[in-house]
Amino acid sequence: MDSPWLLVAAALLGLVMGGGFAAAVFSAARRGERVAGVVTPSVPDGVSQVLDALETAGIVVDPSRNVVKASPGALALGLVRDGRIAHAEIGRLADRVRDSGEASSADIDITRGRFSDATVHLGVRAARLGTRYVLVLAQDHTESRRLDEVRRDFIANISHELKTPIGAVGLLAEALEPAADDPVQVRKFAARLRTEASRLARLTGEIIDLSRLQAADALHQPELVAIDQVVAAALDQNRVAAEANDVSLVFAGDRAAKVYGDEALLVVAVHNLIANAIAYSPPRGRVGVGVSRKDGIVEIAVTDQGVGIPEDDRDRVFERFFRVDQARSRNTGGTGLGLSIVKHTVQNHGGEVKVWSLVGRGSTFTVRIPEASEKPQTAQIPISEISADIPAHDDAR
Repeated sequence: MDSPWLLVAAALLGLVMGGGFAAAVFSAARRGERVAGVVTPSVPDGVSQVLDALETAGIVVDPSRNVVKASPGALALGLVRDGRIAHAEIGRLADRVRDSGEASSADIDITRGRFSDATVHLGVRAARLGTRYVLVLAQDHTESRRLDEVRRDFIANISHELKTPIGAVGLLAEALEPAADDPVQVRKFAARLRTEASRLARLTGEIIDLSRLQAADALHQPELVAIDQVVAAALDQNRVAAEANDVSLVFAGDRAAKVYGDEALLVVAVHNLIANAIAYSPPRGRVGVGVSRKDGIVEIAVTDQGVGIPEDDRDRVFERFFRVDQARSRNTGGTGLGLSIVKHTVQNHGGEVKVWSLVGRGSTFTVRIPEASEKPQTAQIPISEISADIPAHDDAR
């Protein structure tokens, strides 16, 4: 029979060994938690929620440039790739901030995505987040830079365009004085003065129209507008010019089309398209205006039989002060702002404007605007025959 003392010793030894094993397991678990904390770090409380709510780009970076947390805006800009900072300049900015402990800002240009060469201009600011992480915030300044460049170009172009009529008025005024005793010369100079004053007034008016269209509240009180009234008013405004250039105006289309917007602005836009078509039409040419409705869209197409637009210039015709033919435009009194006004007017009405053209055959400018939800009774008018030489293109824009 075993001694009682031997039984007690064996029991004590078992307890000691079991406790040691348990301690070893607990210690291993603690070490595992610490390792997991390094491998899958977490940001301080509340930072994740803030990043999720950010509309701009924000990322939290660890010492190895691993991205611990990124906002949706950062992912959309392509600042994160495979869990790391995608752009070396941003990574270097984060490293400098971590080393110095001081917040820093920089303007950084990046390309959006791996397969795009489009440049994005970012304003980046970085600051330490605790002792381990760096918070990087990035603001996309691409659009604001583009607008600044447009504004500078616009001011430069205005200055250039105003010089011509203002200089001409000054020279003609000087010429009038010595010609005071010559009625023929006085009448000649007076007529030139009226022409230049009219050009100056037209340019000033179009600059005001364009500024109004670019305002945030350009359509602050949209109303139901009948497109047939818009087209009729625009045609009436151009009948004298058409007769003077021996150009006939032809209208065909739907008299029931309606949109929500500003009638005066729409009249100006259609007027500009018709005036442009007349100016570039040959004698005895035709300008056709057509209105149609399809799938909730109202289309206004203005077609001419003019000289056409070269393919390289079609994407630029809606730019401010751009002229396909500089000499012809100045002879017809064009300012180079008419089509830009058309584009901004249509965009403010939630639509688009496109151009189809064939050199030597003519051009078709098509405005497409969402139709008003109110559905009036459709009443078609007889469609006048338009010359077969005028190309009809529903997708002209």
